[in-house]
Amino acid sequence: MSHGYAWEIKTSEGGWGLHGIINENDWKLRGIVNGIDTKDWNPKFDVHLKSDGYTNYSIETLQSGKRQCKAALQKELGLPVREDVPLIGFIGRLDHQKGIDLIAEAIPWMMGQDVQLAMLGTGRPDLEDMLKHVESQHRDKIKGWIGFSVKMAHRITAGADILLMPSRFEPCGLNQLYAMNYGTIPVVHAVGGLRDTVTPFNPFEESGLGWTFDSAETYKLINALGNCLLTFRQFKQSWEGLQKRGMMQDLSWDHAAEQYEEVLVAAKYQW
Repeated sequence: MSHGYAWEIKTSEGGWGLHGIINENDWKLRGIVNGIDTKDWNPKFDVHLKSDGYTNYSIETLQSGKRQCKAALQKELGLPVREDVPLIGFIGRLDHQKGIDLIAEAIPWMMGQDVQLAMLGTGRPDLEDMLKHVESQHRDKIKGWIGFSVKMAHRITAGADILLMPSRFEPCGLNQLYAMNYGTIPVVHAVGGLRDTVTPFNPFEESGLGWTFDSAETYKLINALGNCLLTFRQFKQSWEGLQKRGMMQDLSWDHAAEQYEEVLVAAKYQW
């Protein structure tokens, strides 16, 4: 779990009845963000990008590589192959925790924008039906992949411009880390590990890694995503800066392992 989630589980909302005992023991509670498998989830070596028109790429070949992966993804999903249209991805369980209902409520607004939406996941039957329904209404803009496919998860991560993660709670979250490693910009609800790993874009300092919104409400998701789309369309240099900063991070387990080591040493001498 992340540092932020460690704080959240000490509250009555986040602790689900265990917040009392967690608070009594909070001196030995420490949140550590996960690392990612940088061999498996690496655009330079990703085995799922070696066929069907996809390509491996690195920070040096980011623009041409991502352009090719996006076109291949659009083709595979049966969406119009257009470089200029922002392609938004969602990968995750279809349930209340992942905020899929917020995306559903935002779809009428999204469909008024010139965007494409690729969603991969499985879960609650009513949410699977909802996904099938919105796809049938907007076949040229939405593709819903019911079920789970490791290959498709890698390809959406590589081919999408934006990854949407409106989770109501998230102990750490991996998809936003994978996305940043692939030069895909996260738009996330600022909770738990999402808040800890996605620093908001600051256009004045050209800093930050993505967009966040501070409560699980549809209009806040729309506001964050709207600002993201504006930057994608009108401020290409800022967009490339966001992509490169995301890819330059050390998201490996080496960094997380050092923190685990510190906790184990502290436990040995203090508990």
